[in-house]
Amino acid sequence: MKHEVVSRGDWLEASRALLAEEKAWTRERDRLSAKRRALPWVRVEKDYVFESVDGPVTLGDLFDGRSQLIIYHFMFAPDWDEGCTGCSFLSDQVDGARQHFEHRDISWVAVSRAPIEKLEAYRQRMGWSFRWVSSGASDFNFDFHVSFTEAQRRNGIFYNFEHQPDPQIEELPGASVFVKGEDGAIYHSYSSYARGNETTLPAYGWIDMVPKGRDERGGGNLGDWVKRHDSYPMPAEG
Repeated sequence: MKHEVVSRGDWLEASRALLAEEKAWTRERDRLSAKRRALPWVRVEKDYVFESVDGPVTLGDLFDGRSQLIIYHFMFAPDWDEGCTGCSFLSDQVDGARQHFEHRDISWVAVSRAPIEKLEAYRQRMGWSFRWVSSGASDFNFDFHVSFTEAQRRNGIFYNFEHQPDPQIEELPGASVFVKGEDGAIYHSYSSYARGNETTLPAYGWIDMVPKGRDERGGGNLGDWVKRHDSYPMPAEG
């Protein structure tokens, strides 16, 4: 890997210039985060019911006694044999964080349309402990624009807050945030789709520090290199 090599003084000058831009980006991120938290809410009127390993549960049950709920729309269609590779990459980084944000009044749950038996088998294979429920018997995924019928795909889909051409796949990723009021009412406060969820991937933060970076094609195509963590080739000996 060839790269420009300079004196320590020149490196320090370049690093200071970069730091100024990094600080500006941090301040901009803080500003956007504040606007995200200030978004208006929409009351959830439907009584969504999901299938869990312990039987049917409601959207309200998923809060697990907390007032804030993050749902990750994990791509796993009913007829798929495995969960999405990219969603698996993200989910690898959840359990360590959960022990912290659960103390910040936040529950985190993955939701997919695949049957609960498939979800549970895949969860055990991956070694995850977070809660995962099936929305296969409800309109939940369709109402939050992460699953699409054949008819919708023929006419284009609504995803990431705009109409788009057929994505050539029936599932797309996203995350949605819900809040439970003191009266028990549930509100939808925020959703994020596509690359909007990269901020939840600490692995990317580390990878972006090194010269080779992500080594992805434009548009954040993690499929260029990411595999399920049990599917990487074994490292060479020596």
